[in-house]
Amino acid sequence: MFSNLTRGLLLAVSFAVPAFAHDYKIGDLSVAHPAIPQPMTRAMTAGGFFAVTNAGTEADRLIGVEVDFAERAEVHITEHGSDGSAKMVHVEAIDLPAGETVAFERGGYHVMFMGLKSGLEAGSRLPGVLIFDKAGRLEVEFAVEAVKKPAGEAKEKGAHAHH
Repeated sequence: MFSNLTRGLLLAVSFAVPAFAHDYKIGDLSVAHPAIPQPMTRAMTAGGFFAVTNAGTEADRLIGVEVDFAERAEVHITEHGSDGSAKMVHVEAIDLPAGETVAFERGGYHVMFMGLKSGLEAGSRLPGVLIFDKAGRLEVEFAVEAVKKPAGEAKEKGAHAHH
């Protein structure tokens, strides 16, 4: 059998594990890793990204997002023009076909958080609610992640960019 100390550690670990998990489930829907790349310090907007897998036999739809850290949260899609331009367009709902995964990522579907109420710190978790047409309301936490600069973009201290 386990000693009291070992039992206590096992118990502590079993409660700690869900804190590290960053996937959520409601009905047949699974939401993987809701995240926000950390915006610039005074930014008023930020993007939210995740993936939704519908393991069921019926389609569902994402019909809304609610958060307290921004004045508004809207589901958008990035539309790419034939001239290479891109614009974000608000959509009322995103279809989640049965048996498929829909990715919310840069250049496609994403959530726009507008009117940020304060700066978003890397490492923090911000509560929100994803609202699905059939599955209902799912409480999630958006992980604010530090943005890594691609190699070659780091500049030496005091260096100036030339355009």
